[in-house]
Amino acid sequence: MKGNNVDKFIRNPKKALFRLAAPVVIAMIVQTMYNIVDTAFVGRLGADAIAGVTFSFPLFFILIAIDSGVGVGVASRISRFLGERKKIEAENAAMHGLLASILFSVIVFVLGLFALKPLFLVFGASGNVLKLSMDYMTIILTGVFFMFPSYVLNSIFSAQGDTKTPMKIQIAALILNAVLDFVFIYLLGYGVKGAALATVIAFAFSLLLYLHHIKSSYLHIKLKSFRFSFKLLKEIFSVGIPASLMMFLLSIYVIFLNRFMAYFGTNYVAAFGIAVRLESVALLPVIGFSIALLTLVGMFTGVKRLDLVRGISWYAIKIGVIATSLVGVIFFIYPPIFFRIFTNDVELIRIGSAYLRIDVFTFPMMAISMVISRVMQGMGYGLPGLVVNLVRIFIVAVPLAYLFVYVLGYGYLSIAVAMLLGGIASNMIAVSWLIVKLRNVEIKKINDF
Repeated sequence: MKGNNVDKFIRNPKKALFRLAAPVVIAMIVQTMYNIVDTAFVGRLGADAIAGVTFSFPLFFILIAIDSGVGVGVASRISRFLGERKKIEAENAAMHGLLASILFSVIVFVLGLFALKPLFLVFGASGNVLKLSMDYMTIILTGVFFMFPSYVLNSIFSAQGDTKTPMKIQIAALILNAVLDFVFIYLLGYGVKGAALATVIAFAFSLLLYLHHIKSSYLHIKLKSFRFSFKLLKEIFSVGIPASLMMFLLSIYVIFLNRFMAYFGTNYVAAFGIAVRLESVALLPVIGFSIALLTLVGMFTGVKRLDLVRGISWYAIKIGVIATSLVGVIFFIYPPIFFRIFTNDVELIRIGSAYLRIDVFTFPMMAISMVISRVMQGMGYGLPGLVVNLVRIFIVAVPLAYLFVYVLGYGYLSIAVAMLLGGIASNMIAVSWLIVKLRNVEIKKINDF
């Protein structure tokens, strides 16, 4: 990027939303295609292998949660600085985020070495599934030194309005990952360990590419740009910590659901793992638009254009609901065809298809919550997204799922119903909070004037 994109985005916010979101969506589509290939590779190793990787999802998600918190906090502050035309301050914010990611990678690696096995035992993994989970996640843990800085660099590019460069880097890394999956899992016979090893190498490759391209970005990210500021660090983490906790809650959510599914047997855990992969497909457009929205809302907030913040927020919500609803309809009509991509096991297909037909009704609700959380983060408020997810997970969904399964003795489909009810409750709070927050910001602006 050779200049600040704020004025261009102000002239046509909707066009800017699609322009920023499109590369992210493309990268996420490639990511999903890779996930399908990766799961298909692992799926051919048997139900134990699928279950082992599924038990690893929550821990992998915790890593993403920590990384995402830094990335979101940095992106929010950078985009608002750019809206305020403060390039030097934006560069300093970027350096704070990058150095924080390196520190966190060291802490996570050390703590993770001691915590993996106890955590998997708590999750309900045992026997061969426990061994496979440990094999996979121990290798993944070494990749945090590449994964964490890469994610922050991705956020730095996106915050300045460049989502094309991250797209190119992610696609290149995913292609490498897919090739290495085949080599390590099948040609070399490493099994689940091979899938993890391929992922770590892809992380390292992507970091090298980010470091190469950052030299020509609009923001100059160099050590000499760093001027430690406790105030700046506080601003970054006031958004980043709630964002990280929000992602962490989603990981805990999956842990609980895995535990509930484990009550019915390994096949149910494996089927749920596949359903989660399919669910991620429905959220692809929303992820793209929400990342773009964080940048736009941050810039519009910095330049004090509340009218643009309001307009682009409701527009993105509408797009997210439409996109996820369309995918949900496709999944609902004939889910077995999608499950067969991952497994030929008739029992897994039967279990997963019935579950997915209920789960699709949560897709639009997840879109609304995700978009509103990003809007709030872009404005500099990290708490709303955290509270909304707390309500969805720990106030409604998890207690209801426990009640349905362990107290009332309902079947595994009751877990999907609990998720649906949690989505309804959280959406009511999220929409109301956004309306109130926009109104309060407008009143403050009038009073300041």
